[in-house]
Amino acid sequence: MNEIQFNVPNASDNIQFPIRLDTYAASVQGISRSRLKTGIKSILINKKAAKLSAKLSGGEFIELTWEDPIPQDIMPQNIPLNIIYEDENVTIVNKKQGMVVHPATGNWDKTLVNALLYHWGRGTIKNTLYTEKKNTSVETTVVTQAFRPGIVHRLDKDTSGCLITAKNRNEEAWLQNRFKTRQVQKDYICIVCGHPPKKNGSIKTQIVRDSRNRKKFTTGTDPKKGKFAHSLYHCIAIYGPYSLMRIRLKTGRTHQIRVHMKYIGCPILGDPIYGKKDSLFASATLMLHARTLGIQLTEGDSFRIFKSPVPIRFKKVLKILHGKYDKCTLQ
Repeated sequence: MNEIQFNVPNASDNIQFPIRLDTYAASVQGISRSRLKTGIKSILINKKAAKLSAKLSGGEFIELTWEDPIPQDIMPQNIPLNIIYEDENVTIVNKKQGMVVHPATGNWDKTLVNALLYHWGRGTIKNTLYTEKKNTSVETTVVTQAFRPGIVHRLDKDTSGCLITAKNRNEEAWLQNRFKTRQVQKDYICIVCGHPPKKNGSIKTQIVRDSRNRKKFTTGTDPKKGKFAHSLYHCIAIYGPYSLMRIRLKTGRTHQIRVHMKYIGCPILGDPIYGKKDSLFASATLMLHARTLGIQLTEGDSFRIFKSPVPIRFKKVLKILHGKYDKCTLQ
């Protein structure tokens, strides 16, 4: 799912108002009209639902959500999975760094979904089309739900760790409700550059897509813009100019931990988007790992905690830090 938020200027030398929203998005934001038309999911102008044909007069705040085209089918692929737990309803995996969760632009195969289809012994999933009449027009709709079988939450490509998937629709609906109502405990570990302001803290901000770079997000304070994000952190230890942190997510926004760590002056080591090259660990990849996942798997079941092992890349960095710096803690 793609999201973009932007403010329309009150006046511009290059834009003649009024102008259609889709025309403005194509000319200024670089999103083709055909891409929006085929994949648009929601349009908000000043927090109110609107259409792509809406006329802009300047000064509006726009929020667009769309999905890129999906492939005609998804093939099962024999890709090894590190299974943490499995029963008749769920598969919990320790997702490796570098694996994309589901097919999307630039990553149509070799994803977790491809691997799960093979692991579950399921065949190729194909597009399903149906038509329905609305007044005098006939609309053709692509059913996309099946293209992400069992996926109820995500991890960034370069984030490793615990990820739960559902084997059937009933379990999928149950887990989606757990995440939607925030009845899930998600703890991460990360190695950051710098020290947090105190040993334990709470970070509450809005998460807003960067208007200058659609691949990035930033923090904000205006509750009318972006999405509210809440993270709790605990500084486990300090090694010279680095810190080992544990993060508990109270919300689940895209890039939330990465943005919040940068916000408090502690960008994650190896982060290619929000961090900087580090002289001691020049080849470091993103040091962010989903360590534990707590959830009630089914109705009547107890709340359970699942853990993924500390990755080798963390152990290698920590070994160097242990040898170079004395371990200390914040008060």
